[in-house]
Amino acid sequence: MTNPRWVNRPEGSNWGDFGPDDEKGRMNLLTPEVVLKGITEVKEGLTFCLSMPLDLPGGNSVNPKRHPPVLHPTKQDGADYYNFVWDRHSRPGSTDVSADDLVVLHTQYSTQWDSLAHFGQLFDADGDGVAEPCYYNGWRASSDVPDPDSDHVVKTPRLGIENMAESCVQGRGVLVDLHGHFGDERVAVNHAMLMEVMEKDGVTVEAGDMLLLHTGWDDMILSMGGEPDAKKLHSSCAVLDGWDDNLIQWITDSGITVLVSDNMAVENTHYAGHPEGDNCRLPIHRHCLFKIGVHLGEIWYLSELKRALKERGRSRFLLTAPPLRLPGGVGSPATPVATI
Repeated sequence: MTNPRWVNRPEGSNWGDFGPDDEKGRMNLLTPEVVLKGITEVKEGLTFCLSMPLDLPGGNSVNPKRHPPVLHPTKQDGADYYNFVWDRHSRPGSTDVSADDLVVLHTQYSTQWDSLAHFGQLFDADGDGVAEPCYYNGWRASSDVPDPDSDHVVKTPRLGIENMAESCVQGRGVLVDLHGHFGDERVAVNHAMLMEVMEKDGVTVEAGDMLLLHTGWDDMILSMGGEPDAKKLHSSCAVLDGWDDNLIQWITDSGITVLVSDNMAVENTHYAGHPEGDNCRLPIHRHCLFKIGVHLGEIWYLSELKRALKERGRSRFLLTAPPLRLPGGVGSPATPVATI
């Protein structure tokens, strides 16, 4: 299979399968039929907010390059447009009081989605023997995802998070409770371990489903009250083992549309080692975002939903979780909603 942008596609990828210019990846599998499967999971009309407060974890010790949001008032007639009394400014006699604000927001600080422009690889897509930086479906760094230093813009015209938003991200969610089996222990969960947990809990996954993993990180963050112990967090709770080939193959074969966790990165961010000759730091990111177009969700609040599902002997629900329709963004905060 060839494409105007590439001659080679990565082993195990689906580049081109959804069209030569696809930017949605497995969002394409969220068909009306799949959405209806999610709707049939609504039995009681109970809703659950799956977002952490967006100022958590707190500080930047958990991820030094990301900082909590900062709110500022906008301006009107040179004054802060916050508790703004119109009578004192441009409209004498007015009884109106208004407030308006702006936010400096790191889009992937708290509950978030990764766009398909968030993680790429050096790969010889054009077959000239030289690996070049590129992203899902062969979209290139610089030409398709501009460089801020040279192009003086931070806005990607390709693979931006708006493509995910336009897919609406609604369908059947499936929750796997890893914390219920491994507690707060730092465990790298491979394919065999994941299948054992799912079998014991009666969890099944079908093509088009959205898979969510509860590890207990969410409750641990909340318990720290905005002053996170980064060392403890990075050594606690289950993470996926991205170096397990069987797990990587299962992500492909399962047909899941997204992969979500309540932790940071879904997978282990501090691998003790990696296979010889493979210098990828985050192999699940590589497989999901770069190869097969599966968006990753991180730092979601899943504990309350987990408890409700467990009380009912369920694992499936309707998930509605679009990101911001922010053109050109490589990530986005989210306020996902589960309905059971």
